[in-house]
Amino acid sequence: MRFQWLKQDHSKDVIVVFGGWALGSEPFEHLAGNQDVLFVDDFRDIEVLLPDLAEYDTRTAVAYSFGVAAFGHWQALHKVSFDRQIAINGSLSPVDRRLGIPPAVFEATAANMSPAQFEAFVVNCYGEKTPAPQVDLEARIAELFSVAERGAAPATHFDLIWASTQDRIFPIGNLRRAWARQSERLREMDASHVPFGHWQSWQEIVT
Repeated sequence: MRFQWLKQDHSKDVIVVFGGWALGSEPFEHLAGNQDVLFVDDFRDIEVLLPDLAEYDTRTAVAYSFGVAAFGHWQALHKVSFDRQIAINGSLSPVDRRLGIPPAVFEATAANMSPAQFEAFVVNCYGEKTPAPQVDLEARIAELFSVAERGAAPATHFDLIWASTQDRIFPIGNLRRAWARQSERLREMDASHVPFGHWQSWQEIVT
């Protein structure tokens, strides 16, 4: 795992974002708020410790896409408590025919990944033509296999779960099944796999 502060103004509140695969922090950078924001991605290794968050009055975790399962695994290892936990367009079973990304789709993506295929993946994520970030494809392919080999995360409570009905990465039917036991916390929205353009502030996401 790697982490970077998107905002560090020594606020009394912090949001820790477990991001998605290969998209980086760009989808989140426009979001306004008084909170400090720590961004985490690259889930080849989830044993990494994050900075000490004890100084904050409130701690919120926002887990997105593959970050949902990564957060579940990481929290089980480190027992870090958060005051509020939010899941967005992801599943605790990241590669699963009924609960996550179908294995055949996942395997085809990993096996055929190229610069052109990555650009197509980014378009599918955003639901429209969007420039692809610069990435180390070899490292990102290794990350895909790490996610698959790690498998489903332990049961994890989320206070709020967002699911996009137009998601081309995690099918909406699979997300509904994945969160059936927490369905009272599920909010659906008419958006793509990257829904953050619908929001202007962190407050809209976490409340």
